Amino acid sequence: MPDTAPVADLTQTKPIAMVDLAAQRARIGRQVELAISRVLAHGAFINGPEVTELERRLATACGVDHVIACASGTDALMMGLMALGVGPGDAVIVPSFTFTATAEAVVLVGATPVFVDVDRATFNMTATALAAGLKAARAAGLRPRAAIPVDLFGQPADYDSLADVGRHEGVVLFADAAQSCGASYKGRKVGALAPLTATSFYPSKPLGCYGDGGALFTPDAELATRLRQIRSHGQGKHRDDIVRVGLTARLDTIQAAVLLEKLAIFDDECRARQTIADRYANLLGGSVDIPRLAAGATSVWAQYTVLSPHRDRIAVELKANGISSSLFYPVPVHAHGPYRHCPRADGGLAVTMQLANEAISLPMHPYLTPDDQARVAAAVRRAIA
Repeated sequence: MPDTAPVADLTQTKPIAMVDLAAQRARIGRQVELAISRVLAHGAFINGPEVTELERRLATACGVDHVIACASGTDALMMGLMALGVGPGDAVIVPSFTFTATAEAVVLVGATPVFVDVDRATFNMTATALAAGLKAARAAGLRPRAAIPVDLFGQPADYDSLADVGRHEGVVLFADAAQSCGASYKGRKVGALAPLTATSFYPSKPLGCYGDGGALFTPDAELATRLRQIRSHGQGKHRDDIVRVGLTARLDTIQAAVLLEKLAIFDDECRARQTIADRYANLLGGSVDIPRLAAGATSVWAQYTVLSPHRDRIAVELKANGISSSLFYPVPVHAHGPYRHCPRADGGLAVTMQLANEAISLPMHPYLTPDDQARVAAAVRRAIA
């Protein structure tokens, strides 16, 4: 990367979006249209061959034995908890600085989320936080069964240290990789870092379809069988063989076809995201707290999130210059009405509350130009001058 950054054109008014799916479509639009037309021709709209092929390619890419595609990231979380047998009286340790779906899935299976704090530098659950959550769960009279670390903004959590606590305490690590599919930790890909992993293919994700979609990853053949049964009404060997309570949670074939075409360019897009993150670091270092990668981790930079006590001024300045931004997450999950009664780790959630007041996510996608990034950085610097 050159040491000199592009000079921002402060007269430019072209809007800068958080995510530019139109630019991606300009690159692979014809391939996607052909892929959809093939599904229309063969007519296997549910459990078609593209679903099987997507699962195979994802398993190869992530180095895991079993991938189970499903209808959404939230369904993936619910299916995983159901397959693990988590239910009433059980506790699941979750971070509060994340989207509500993580805790929502816990409640929907009848269990109780126990909220813990995160690390300011990586935004992720730590082993110390997990241990504190387990203590709080037992103090509340609950059985700790699982922990769901969330790989926030694209970087995996520290799964080695989390696994050490999990093994010692007898809880299952269930990775929420809704934002990190494609990233790695100590040479291993997301999907192969925990006994069970869920991801999302929501359109704005680094690997996204044209609707809702998700998947689960596991090395465990028996668990994979249970997940496939749950995905389709709890059916066993045929539709009239109901072996467990299930859902309607299948990924439709058209979405799988779209994902196959996007997967073909995914590695290239991930490299572009890293280049853009490096450029942001060069442009913004010293102005705001920039995100940091932990040792051994890579990120797919689902979001580029910076911290500043002047966050609200930055948001106003960006908007005035036609630049999109997003606040993740100004109200942590534990502060929302449905979750206020849930247990929290002793010591409070101080980092979570600080992040809620300081975090702002800037435009991030593989087709963001250096000139656009210079405009973003100039607006950020003006806001805090």
